[in-house]
Amino acid sequence: MHRTALAEGKNAERFVRARDRALELFDLTLADKRWRGRLRELGRAREVFCDATEGGPAYGTTLAGLQSYFDRFALAARV
Repeated sequence: MHRTALAEGKNAERFVRARDRALELFDLTLADKRWRGRLRELGRAREVFCDATEGGPAYGTTLAGLQSYFDRFALAARV
């Protein structure tokens, strides 16, 4: 997600590659049986990410806003 946000508006090819990789990681996580209790939440995160990459027409989401949201989880996981 971070790489997608960095490339947004700067390098279209890099943006598409980063977006596709992020979606691939979402899909791999959704396919992992260990996350079965969180599938709804993960699916919604994927949906909101897609919305943000398309300019936020459905939810008004931005990649910068999502980056801030997910950074909190990354910091919590480090502790």
